[in-house]
Amino acid sequence: MTYTLLIRLAGPLQAWGTLSKFHHRDTDPNRPTKSGVIGLLAAADGHNRTDINMDYPDALRLEKLAALRFGVRADRPGVMMRDYHTVGGGRYPIRPRDLILDDRRIAAAQLPPESAQPGPFGSFDVPDWYGAPKGIAPTSSGALQASPVLGRSGLITERWYLADAAFVAAVESDDRALLNRLADRLDRPRRMVWLGRKSCPPAERLNHGVHEGRLEGVLTNTALLPNATEPQPYSWLETSPNEPDTVPVQDQPESFSSRHRVHTHRWERRQRMTIANPTITWDVP
Repeated sequence: MTYTLLIRLAGPLQAWGTLSKFHHRDTDPNRPTKSGVIGLLAAADGHNRTDINMDYPDALRLEKLAALRFGVRADRPGVMMRDYHTVGGGRYPIRPRDLILDDRRIAAAQLPPESAQPGPFGSFDVPDWYGAPKGIAPTSSGALQASPVLGRSGLITERWYLADAAFVAAVESDDRALLNRLADRLDRPRRMVWLGRKSCPPAERLNHGVHEGRLEGVLTNTALLPNATEPQPYSWLETSPNEPDTVPVQDQPESFSSRHRVHTHRWERRQRMTIANPTITWDVP
């Protein structure tokens, strides 16, 4: 027997990156990615990006979650929104007394007499010394020093979001206990969950239950979301590579490690869905 867990993805902003780099954070313009939804489930279950999890030793391993078959329906595609974002600029006061980052300022940053210190973490000021240090490293004498390049200019980055979008995602498995566990975790997540990026919290309950049937049948039997704008929404369904009209997409997660994220190819098919006489309805506005 096959079962499907439905997940409602709705919020003011969503961001499902596919080719994101530091200065340019994109989002898929059409729908959530499998990597993003599996990451959401992993966070809800307590996953910490690595296979060694001291906080939740019973958290499911990524390969078990990534093996779930994935599909998503775009009831409200939303609109693309670009965020003008800067990083690293601004003016900052000098660091605390114990952190001298520039040898040129050491002479001017002597500690005051012990009696003049306001407390165990007393501070001192050097007039007109402001900066945002980069490349901090110790010198030969052991003092910490900032990079010789002391520029204070901010870095302009570009971040894209989907605004006012709503999707119905689904994951399929023969293991009902596994899907029940994930449904419960979505209601009581162990870690914070968001819609692709930390600045995108969900606006509605995520879990919409575990239902008997294959993924495409369950999505077809699920009513349109109350704020849907598409009477026949597009859906993207994971398939095997030998099925007709399939295309490869590189969002199959193999590692969420911050230092070594790995994604491989999977196959999917895009199709319109006609929702007639649905048996699964929504009890939210």
